[in-house]
Amino acid sequence: MVSTKLPPAAADRAARPAADYVAARVNAVPPSGIRRFFDIAATMADVISLGIGEPDFVTPAPIVAAGIESLRRGETHYTSNSGILALRQGLNAQLQRLYGVEYNPDTELLITVGVSEALLVACMAILDPGDEVIVPEPCFVAYGPTVVFGGGHPVPVPTRVEDNFQVTVADLERARTPRSKAVLLGYPNNPTGAVLDRARLEEIARWAAEHDLLVISDEIYDRLVYGVPHTCFASLPGAWGRTILLGGFSKSVAMTGWRIGYVAAPADLLAAMRKIHQYIIMSAPTTAQVAAIEALKSGEPYIEEMRQEYDRRRRLIVDGFRSLGLACFEPRGAFYAFPSVATTGLSDAEFSERLLMEEHVAMVPGSAFGAAGIGFVRASYATALPQIEQALERIGRLVERCRRG
Repeated sequence: MVSTKLPPAAADRAARPAADYVAARVNAVPPSGIRRFFDIAATMADVISLGIGEPDFVTPAPIVAAGIESLRRGETHYTSNSGILALRQGLNAQLQRLYGVEYNPDTELLITVGVSEALLVACMAILDPGDEVIVPEPCFVAYGPTVVFGGGHPVPVPTRVEDNFQVTVADLERARTPRSKAVLLGYPNNPTGAVLDRARLEEIARWAAEHDLLVISDEIYDRLVYGVPHTCFASLPGAWGRTILLGGFSKSVAMTGWRIGYVAAPADLLAAMRKIHQYIIMSAPTTAQVAAIEALKSGEPYIEEMRQEYDRRRRLIVDGFRSLGLACFEPRGAFYAFPSVATTGLSDAEFSERLLMEEHVAMVPGSAFGAAGIGFVRASYATALPQIEQALERIGRLVERCRRG
């Protein structure tokens, strides 16, 4: 007699589909619009990547050495939940020196696993179901999803190239509702390279105070600005008490893989974020924290050297796009250019896909960064000058083919 009993594995597969157990808020978030292009590029030879938002520099040698020495000393254990005190003290000193803002290292600073964790714990700490966060777009692809994962609802606000992608109070006010809890600002901006000028920031600070809104200010690119100063949002009159300041070491000191960020906020807000952090993370990587302490001590010459090199690349790539007939406003921060591809007759997704498949150059369609990015592409100039020059030649070939029809 043949048994009809299924083996355990088959019986499991015949039960309720595992996908049915996934939370609705996770299902509501689409996969990242960036990853698909990177995954295709990884299978191809001779690809020049202008896609990834990561410095092509290696971490400066003294910082690497500090991390290695910490391992040799046996510093392989947890730190305080808040992070190594010397690191928090050093960050406070840097924020005072650069922007005139002060945070108590004991109660108002938290070391996180990159700015990604900093943003997540901030959202989880302040958002209840139904709370809204106003998010200017184009913006970093993780902003909206992180608000959703934190329990809130992102409300996108489009910015325009005619305004140099600077959000205005009028834009924010149109998006405000009784459910608005916070505004999430990311300047210098990824993907546009836009920088908010101080006068506009002051208007936003007054508007936020008038409507009792928190401001989450992601300033991870604060040290990478060109020809303009960076204004720390917390330094504005009356803004400190309602600002959640996010920063880190990934971009300015080429420490992406070390995963060290921080959040600075008033003590009561910070305590809520620390509570979440201590349960889901415990503490940021010890070795990376030690390396970050060294970055605060000896990193300045390296930061300036890299900033100047990015500036040379910025001028080359912007001039290059314009010479090809691709309108490109001048980015003033970060390491991204955001040219329009309207003259090619292609959508941003079509242009990016054809560029990758036909010319082996990887860029990211602007639509991946929100509806306000439709018609643009993001090009990272965190790539060596010779590669940028070669990429521009290849882009020019595709543009010419598009114009010939």
